[in-house]
Amino acid sequence: MSEYQSVPFKFTGVKVSYYYVCHTELWLFSHNIQMEDENEYVQIGRELHEERYSREKKDVAIDETISLDFVETKNGIVIHEIKKAPSIEISHRMQLLYYLYYFKTKGMNATGVINYPLISRKEEIILTLEDEIEIEKTLDHIRIIVEGKMPQPIRKKFCPKCSYFEFCFGSVI
Repeated sequence: MSEYQSVPFKFTGVKVSYYYVCHTELWLFSHNIQMEDENEYVQIGRELHEERYSREKKDVAIDETISLDFVETKNGIVIHEIKKAPSIEISHRMQLLYYLYYFKTKGMNATGVINYPLISRKEEIILTLEDEIEIEKTLDHIRIIVEGKMPQPIRKKFCPKCSYFEFCFGSVI
């Protein structure tokens, strides 16, 4: 039994998001190789997260597994995610769909909103049966990636902004 099999596997929203961005980033993050603290784009996102929606209770942790940006409960459960820009929108959407799926597995129905405050845009998200099937496939693939060898980095247009850029590609620009 490997060291990874002896610890219960936790799926987090960040892992789901990274799956849709970069499998190498997913693998590195999942193996506690984290470089986000030094990345200026991550810092901008953190500042945006802290400054906007200041009246909301943020960083709601659930089951030591997921961390929600904030939750509204006036008219049912509405999970909010705050994002800087929609450049990797599919990863934002799938992360929020995972949170909705997670709530559903716990017997709670919720809806979601992705907030892009810098461009004054909101996207409402509702979990469908098709989304549930996609999330389940994604979770299976995440486990396979994380339990395997590190995937070879694939250069994409947003790589230079990634906190793992130098790790993956050295100082090549």
